[in-house]
Amino acid sequence: MKSHQLKWLILFVLALIWGSSFILIKKGLIGLNPFQLGSLRIIFCALFLLTVGFKNILTIPLHKWKYIALTSLFGTFIPAYLFAIAQTEINSTVSSILNSLTPLNTLILGAIVFGLDFKRTQIFGVIVGLIGTMLLIFNGAIHNPNQNYWYTILVLIASVCYAMNVNFIKKYLSDLKPLTITVGNFLVMLFPALIVLSFTDFFSVVQVEEVQHAMIFVAILGIIGTGIANVFFYKLIQISTPVFATSVTYLIPVVAFLWGILDNEMLTSLQFFGAFIILIGVYLANKK
Repeated sequence: MKSHQLKWLILFVLALIWGSSFILIKKGLIGLNPFQLGSLRIIFCALFLLTVGFKNILTIPLHKWKYIALTSLFGTFIPAYLFAIAQTEINSTVSSILNSLTPLNTLILGAIVFGLDFKRTQIFGVIVGLIGTMLLIFNGAIHNPNQNYWYTILVLIASVCYAMNVNFIKKYLSDLKPLTITVGNFLVMLFPALIVLSFTDFFSVVQVEEVQHAMIFVAILGIIGTGIANVFFYKLIQISTPVFATSVTYLIPVVAFLWGILDNEMLTSLQFFGAFIILIGVYLANKK
């Protein structure tokens, strides 16, 4: 398959996988707290990847490990906990829409940290995206007084982490195989995740049926939604550009919204409008 066709195929597969991740987080939180969910997500993924790709670790040059550590921190470790904590207070649909700001943040960080040029249209796109974000958050807070919309800040921080991750991979790790990067990432994260898990009451409640049921959703989230998806994503970054790779977040809210409807989540008309404005802003910010 040609590179042009392959990048679009990977883009749509990732949208389907990651668009389903938000509902899996929601279901996993029925039985687990956010720190247990985030830790188990990383642990399940790490055990799977180390089983299938342990030999890849030997191919990582010593001087590349600092970048492996950075990408593991920004690409998975921090966001895994931030999304889980955020979704204790906000809908999975809202979380997925705010995640679509990742390409916008990729552009901003690319310009500030990595020396990429801004265009007038892109600056306008940043402003439009921020307006849409404020509409989505403030209207959601008004119509959902039972939810704490301050938690949306955690999703915004996670999207900045993703943006940092993409730029690091493109600049410093493009010469490594996607599976190698992913296995290295989760080897770095495995022990910190185990430490975090040990500070929760997980081992005293693991026999509870509700906890075991939640773990099934988290296992799917970890193995498919994190491990396999990251391999695809790093491949996409290597055969395209950071901006194209993060444009998967255009499609993620569509999949997440459909799951949200099935789980009785709804947005107000003004939130729909805010989501639409966000996507327009992201499009303008990434327009060449």
